[in-house]
Amino acid sequence: MATLVLQVPDESLVNKVKQACKMLVGVASVKVVSKREKSQACLSSSEREQAQAQLKVQQPAKQKEFDITKTAGYREAMDDVKNGRVYHAESVDDMFKQILGEEAFSKIRRSNV
Repeated sequence: MATLVLQVPDESLVNKVKQACKMLVGVASVKVVSKREKSQACLSSSEREQAQAQLKVQQPAKQKEFDITKTAGYREAMDDVKNGRVYHAESVDDMFKQILGEEAFSKIRRSNV
């Protein structure tokens, strides 16, 4: 059985937190420990080891740093730049004028107005 310890700094909320915890599915019991009881409470070494084992959280494996320059897309883009396959447009309208041509763009522009 796992043990969950909550610290509630505002003592006026303790009963509400206790009631909320009791409503959770799978909670067998809820016990409130006062400051005095807490200072007197002591775990045996086996209980302490068990609690520490339960609390250990495995650190996620460090991910390799992503290097975009190693991707195929980056190499293709650099090849496009090297071979002059890069275009520039001042605006969306300018881009469509370059793609469609001035005349076709004008027809589309008039039909959408």
